[in-house]
Amino acid sequence: MSGRAEIHHQHRDVTGGWLRPSVFGAMDGLVSNFALIAGVAGGTTNTRVIALGGVAGLAAGALSMAGGEYVSVASQRELAQAEIAVERRELARHPDDEQAELAQTFVDKGVAPDLAAEVARQISAHPERALEVHSRNELGVVPGELPSPMVAAVSSFLSFAVGAVLPLLPYLFGAQGLGVPATVSCVALFAAGALVSAVTARTWWYSGLRQLLVGAVAAGVTFGVGNLIGAAGL
Repeated sequence: MSGRAEIHHQHRDVTGGWLRPSVFGAMDGLVSNFALIAGVAGGTTNTRVIALGGVAGLAAGALSMAGGEYVSVASQRELAQAEIAVERRELARHPDDEQAELAQTFVDKGVAPDLAAEVARQISAHPERALEVHSRNELGVVPGELPSPMVAAVSSFLSFAVGAVLPLLPYLFGAQGLGVPATVSCVALFAAGALVSAVTARTWWYSGLRQLLVGAVAAGVTFGVGNLIGAAGL
């Protein structure tokens, strides 16, 4: 009989650096550019102006998202690395205290004191393994699994661009007015929300309707603002 425990289930990766910026980027690109195009369309019927606004919104938004994600994730990573370095120094300077601290964390989780002390001793015999366990327990991170700023930035840029181009495409193919772009955007909003439900606990129709409502409200408000400004001749 094998001494290796049988794995009966698997979990999806919830710590990677690509999912959140990808989902957020696509949603943000779709909602913000749909709202921007609706706002411009509310103030003018010139499709060249509307399309130009959409292109500018796509470029500016994608670059802004990428830059923001890169700086944000890089700062988070650097902070985690600094704290991991602190933990590494403590393990080198006060190994007995750190071992006792680790044993206490096991005791707090219900492990018998003698067994907890032995497990902590065995883990502490391997410096890198001890660092990983202490970092996970105290910081909630694993030294070798920190998110990548570049992955976050590229994911944000591409996903925002994909979302932002959808309400713009009808104008690039000669659409007149806001009807077709609005229809495309609403369908895309619902589909994007429904797609997100595949990695969450929400039903597809709930996620789809929620995303559609958010995008429709944003576009409706900006269309009204654009209409008011256009009517005022500003």
